[in-house]
Amino acid sequence: MAIPQNKDELLKAINSNFEKLLKELNAVPAALVDECSMEGHAKGTLMSVSNLVAYLVGWNELVLKWLKKDAAGQPIDFPETGFKWNELGKLAQKFYRDYEGTAFPQLLERLGAAKGRIVSIIESRDNADLYERVWHDKWTMGRMIQFNTSSPYDNARGRLRTWLKAEGSPQKSCRACGKPPTPF
Repeated sequence: MAIPQNKDELLKAINSNFEKLLKELNAVPAALVDECSMEGHAKGTLMSVSNLVAYLVGWNELVLKWLKKDAAGQPIDFPETGFKWNELGKLAQKFYRDYEGTAFPQLLERLGAAKGRIVSIIESRDNADLYERVWHDKWTMGRMIQFNTSSPYDNARGRLRTWLKAEGSPQKSCRACGKPPTPF
């Protein structure tokens, strides 16, 4: 899918990529959602499907935080307080920890709810707010939302497809969840 250039394209990208992602997530056997055998977000790490969904929840809720601060006229600490853009692997690890112990169905519900709130906020904005002014650095609000919603949904879908096809067990330990990989 092409990079969204306006509000309608952004909404279409978010909704379409989310639906495709859900289809892949629903194909994961429940017994495998906590297996640390998928390439992680930080170099040399492994994660589980639950970690992947926690990562997406973390980013979606972070986007909501940005939008809330923007609406209140408050400064936004991009990407997140205590993290720089070159520390996204550490931020991913934080997201894994934030939702550790949350059951997979609840993670999916939380992701769906956050995505729904983001869509509602986008729908309430006009195209000028989203795409006709710089919001952070050189990026518009719409582009920043896309970078952290529809693009990660698409990336996660690709990771899941690759992982499901491989059905292997890499011989690394999982730094995301601290458990050795388990063969399927």
